[in-house]
Amino acid sequence: MRHVAVGDVIPELVIPSVSAEKMKTMAALLADPNTIHWDAEDCRRLGLGDRPVNQGPNNMGYVVNMLMDWAGGPASVRRLKVRFLGNVFAGDRLVASGEVTNVRMGDDAIVVECDVLLRRDGGEPVLRGKAEVILPA
Repeated sequence: MRHVAVGDVIPELVIPSVSAEKMKTMAALLADPNTIHWDAEDCRRLGLGDRPVNQGPNNMGYVVNMLMDWAGGPASVRRLKVRFLGNVFAGDRLVASGEVTNVRMGDDAIVVECDVLLRRDGGEPVLRGKAEVILPA
């Protein structure tokens, strides 16, 4: 049986550089007409700086990937609720992290509640939330 306790730190996931090309691809897949995800000139015009803005689902995905790496796969992530605190831009370095806040036995599994965080270079939080993952008993 895996030992998990309140206060345990989930291993961080580092995204060395957010890809502008992947933002463009995601915008096409989502049929997202918002040009801030691929047009740097539009970002400048709107006062957002000179780099495209990453989509929120991509930012959540970094946190989900961290949880899956730690807990053992996609079936392990039961719930994720986040609040977006800031924009993520092309080229940003991000760090997804988490900490166990509650552990309880469920039906044939360990249910783990976690606080999760996505930070930009040097610590500025861009997403904060709570997750629930399932670990085999």
